Amino acid sequence: MTSRDEIIPDRGCQLDMEKLNIICSLCDWNGMFKNYQEHLDKVHVNPFCEFCDTQFNTVDSLTQHSSICEKVILDCVLKPYGCDKQFLRMNTREHFLSQQHQYILLEFLAHKRQHLVHDRDDKSIVPSSTTIITNREVDETSHINLQELDETIDILMGGVNTLNDDTQRLTSESLQYQNSLQSSAEDVSKLKITIEETHTSINAHMINQQLMEERLTSLQQQLDDQKNISNDGTLMWKITNVQQKIDDAQREQVTSIYSPVFYSSPYGYKMRLRLYLAGDGNARRTHMSLFFVLMRGEYDAILYFPFSFKIIFALLDQTSQQRHIFDSFRPDIKSNSFQRPCSDMNIASGISKFVPLTIIQQDNNPYIVDDTMFIKAIIDFGDVPKPLLSYALNLNPGLPIQTQRESIKREVEKQTK
Repeated sequence: MTSRDEIIPDRGCQLDMEKLNIICSLCDWNGMFKNYQEHLDKVHVNPFCEFCDTQFNTVDSLTQHSSICEKVILDCVLKPYGCDKQFLRMNTREHFLSQQHQYILLEFLAHKRQHLVHDRDDKSIVPSSTTIITNREVDETSHINLQELDETIDILMGGVNTLNDDTQRLTSESLQYQNSLQSSAEDVSKLKITIEETHTSINAHMINQQLMEERLTSLQQQLDDQKNISNDGTLMWKITNVQQKIDDAQREQVTSIYSPVFYSSPYGYKMRLRLYLAGDGNARRTHMSLFFVLMRGEYDAILYFPFSFKIIFALLDQTSQQRHIFDSFRPDIKSNSFQRPCSDMNIASGISKFVPLTIIQQDNNPYIVDDTMFIKAIIDFGDVPKPLLSYALNLNPGLPIQTQRESIKREVEKQTK
């Protein structure tokens, strides 16, 4: 055996190879073989696999990788026989088990079996006596090969039939799943519609409930107002939750509130007050504004208009000091506010700067106790002198109106003597 050291390179062959014109397997470069290494070192220093983008240090490493790269696109070995599907190397097993490949493989094996039978028949009719033994051996070998091929074909046919059965079963199951999914999607859609209808119904019920509660509150307020309705030209207005109402007015959510209705007599003028707890107009955020509202009543046709009686407002001190804050004004008989009402209510008119907000915003002030305030309104039909207003307001409101009027009358007589 010749050792490696004894081998002498053929310089002539080497020179001839270096002069060969070649094409780069990685790009469009072409040139002499002796320049190929220089081209690889310059252009393909760290070549990438075009299929999986893996980087390599040398072209040889890339070449070795290309033979095993899982993402290389391959042609089927049976492409000459009709299996023209391309696939990734990693999917070779799946392709070989595919129905298309299995059928073409069976056709290929059947074709090969037929050729083997024809070859055997052709050889069996050779008349030479010198080949009888050889032909017999060939026949036996061919018979064995055919038997093995038949067994292989039977196995493959069984596999194909199994694949067909599995395909049909999977197709049937897939169809069932699709039908089930479609049915489930329809059920979900119906359920969604039902939920939306339920939400709509709930929202409608909530709105109706809110309206009913507001209406009930309004009716309750009307009933309370009817219980405490006054028919003598005076109003004692009790206002609760004062701080909340002040906050609502300052945030401009509810800028004003109305008092219960009161009357000058059982068949007299219908009236109410309108209070702006955070002020109105130029008194906004500085004073509490209080206005008189003349309303359309059942007996307006027989009453005298314009309304011309003096109106007295008082914010009551709830302590024994009785330092009530009061003010009064006479109607402007030319104003529409005091003409016979043509709608439910005339435009309110009164005192925009009734009480400074600084007074009612003080802690422990005597005008708001237990978050409650009292405002009194008096329609002065007898033209009570202003010096007697304090006396009239300090009278015990629990006394009958007739008694209070008699007391005021006696005080007037007393002071005029």
